[in-house]
Amino acid sequence: MKVAVDFEECLKDSPRFRAALEEVEGDVAELELKLEKLVKLCIAMIDTGKAFCAANKHFMNGIRDLAQYSNKDVIVETSLTKFSDSLQEMINYHTTLFDQTQRSIKTQLQMFVKEDIRKFKDAKKQFEKVSEEKENALAKNAQVQRNKQHEVEEATNILTATRKCFRHIALDYVLQINVLQSKRRSEILKSMLSFMYAHLTFFHQGYDLFSELRPYMNDLGAQLDRLGVDAAKEKRDMEQKHSTIQQKDFSSDDTKLEYNVDAANGIVMEGYLFKRASNAFKTWNRRWFSIQNNQLVYQKKFKDNPTIVVEDLRLCTVKHCEDIERRFCFEVVSPTKSCMLQADSEKLRQAWIKAVQTSIATAYREKGDESEKLEKKSSSPSTGSLESGSESKEKLLKGESALQRVQCIGGNITCCDCGLADPRWASINLGITLCIECSGIHRSLGVHFSKVRSLTLDTWEPELLKLMCELGNDVINRIYEAKVERMGVKKPQPGSQRQEREDYIRAKYVEKKFVERQPASVSPEHGTKVLPQSQEEKRHNIPEKSPLAGEQVTASPTAVAVSSDEVRRESLFCPDELDSLFSYFDTSSKLRSIRSSDSGTQHSASDRREHLASTISTNSLYEPEGEKRDSCLFHDSEQLHPGLQLYRAAYEKNLPDMAEALAHGADVNWVNTEENKATPLIQAVLGGSLVTCEFLLQNGANVNHRDVKGRGPLHHGTVLGHTGQVCLFLKRGANQHATDEEGKDPLSIAVEAANADIVTLLRLARMNEEMRESEGLYGQPGDETYQDIFRDFSQMASNNPEKLNRFQQSDSQKS
Repeated sequence: MKVAVDFEECLKDSPRFRAALEEVEGDVAELELKLEKLVKLCIAMIDTGKAFCAANKHFMNGIRDLAQYSNKDVIVETSLTKFSDSLQEMINYHTTLFDQTQRSIKTQLQMFVKEDIRKFKDAKKQFEKVSEEKENALAKNAQVQRNKQHEVEEATNILTATRKCFRHIALDYVLQINVLQSKRRSEILKSMLSFMYAHLTFFHQGYDLFSELRPYMNDLGAQLDRLGVDAAKEKRDMEQKHSTIQQKDFSSDDTKLEYNVDAANGIVMEGYLFKRASNAFKTWNRRWFSIQNNQLVYQKKFKDNPTIVVEDLRLCTVKHCEDIERRFCFEVVSPTKSCMLQADSEKLRQAWIKAVQTSIATAYREKGDESEKLEKKSSSPSTGSLESGSESKEKLLKGESALQRVQCIGGNITCCDCGLADPRWASINLGITLCIECSGIHRSLGVHFSKVRSLTLDTWEPELLKLMCELGNDVINRIYEAKVERMGVKKPQPGSQRQEREDYIRAKYVEKKFVERQPASVSPEHGTKVLPQSQEEKRHNIPEKSPLAGEQVTASPTAVAVSSDEVRRESLFCPDELDSLFSYFDTSSKLRSIRSSDSGTQHSASDRREHLASTISTNSLYEPEGEKRDSCLFHDSEQLHPGLQLYRAAYEKNLPDMAEALAHGADVNWVNTEENKATPLIQAVLGGSLVTCEFLLQNGANVNHRDVKGRGPLHHGTVLGHTGQVCLFLKRGANQHATDEEGKDPLSIAVEAANADIVTLLRLARMNEEMRESEGLYGQPGDETYQDIFRDFSQMASNNPEKLNRFQQSDSQKS
């Protein structure tokens, strides 16, 4: 190897030596830049390679997931598994390659730059320093005057020492330069050779791997050729269908908007609709709506986050709106709110309604699949765990428990309309079980005809379960399919088309074509129709006082013949629990004043009892059981008017007769003008049946209708001490602020009767209502504690009603 700088020239410090140094120093500086750049590029390459390996690993995992998903297709599963294993091996080879690259390029060259080039730089600094000192010594020695012998000797000595030091450091510097020039060649080539060998190994391993895979790939290619022939045939069929569809008339803009439940982007349908605001001005705004992820959402601009109108489509229904001035309107109703929408044309309106209905059915189907997976997972032995009391209670009212209880009823093991086995859905107002297809058709009828709920997904209140167990498919089909055989109508089968099922279900429940028509009623129709709830409340702001037949009645003495101590002792809540509950809800001075004023009545229970007894005995609407049986309503006759039949069956707790009366056209809010303008719901209260009340409410009964004395169902339930009914009416929106003709609301009646449980329910409901108003939570269900308490009361009213009938128990004990 040729020496970069001559040692002899170093001792002479000649211009050639200086020029050689300058050339070498520039070359080393450039080498350092090149090596540092190469190391940075190597680091970037390694990082990119690792990112590639990570992405490739994710891709490989995706292939494996697809293989598991395709477990029913042996060819696809086997092929994807082999390919994913091969890709995993390639990922391992890549990882090894990048590790070797890091060791050969990054580590070796970085070490060369940090150690060898740094030594060169340190030697260069020392050489430059001693060179400067040498120049200074030469200059000083030249400037000393001849006659100053002392200075001459001193300058000579300094120059000699400096020259000696210069030679030593210059030789070291030249040595470092020559060593660096010799070493850089080996270091660079050594690292690059190692890097290339790493690549050779990588590609050799990849070649061996895919050489082993190649025969299988060839076989798969032959199979794909055959599949290609089949695909070409399918393509021709699809092109023919495409041509057929293309010949249809698409000239109208209305037909361009269609829904697609299986859309790739998850959007079933989207387009512009006018939305009515919920503010006081009821303004209409045009927004971009879409149905996606089982939700109805809209947005004003593309970049805006979508606003959710309906969180879960399973909980909503859709209906036409013809009672407003604007055209083409429809309404989407959920349990917490409703949204009024307007389309641009009638065709678009129908398309949106159909899309919402289809999405509801799809949402139920998807949730059903998820539920089955969760049930299978939870049934495995490894998932056993202890459940809390609230969780076990929830489990009793949901899932297989509700399904098993309902399917034990006659005929419920198959779908009521098509006969498909193991139905998982129910119509709660009709009391029947349905398959998924028929349930979707029922949902499209509207909630005024059928209210659909899942037997495995939804939570079931105990009163609803009892309602379902009181009716059943056999009972309802005897009513709604009485004339099917005589008319020669063919009932749908499990494999029937949707249109055939829909036609049959509409004829059965909407048009009621198969119901056995009654002859003209023997009894006259002593009734009128109840006004809508808002008009009803306005009408009864001034209670009617016209005397009617049957007013002079006497209340049962057991309604008030219990002392306050007994009631307090038998209450579901001890005094400390009541105090903690009221303090929990007590958020305003108004509530505190109510509580303090009511607490003062604890010490005058006997006076209160006597006053209530005298009041009820002279002004109550209740008749003894014997007198009621002698009433004109309950005289046997060949045929009752449907409204009268419903009225009578409600008192007698006969749900099949009530369902028959509704099928014959009975108005659920029929008013008996001959008996205090009472409705079937009030009769159900008098009969003492919680399930009967639930059935009427599910079929649209007005919970706030009041009789001639100004008393609604909540008043009657309070007076009779029916805690379960009071809880039910409060949950269904009963107005507890309404007063009867004596100016008493249900709370004052319950306080006078010393019924601690009903007082607790009414106070908690009132406090919860005031809390929601103060916090602006209109339309929200309210506090969780409040909901838990009402849920417990509902559970007890259905499963242990004897614990709530305290008045009757105390009276029987005394007798």
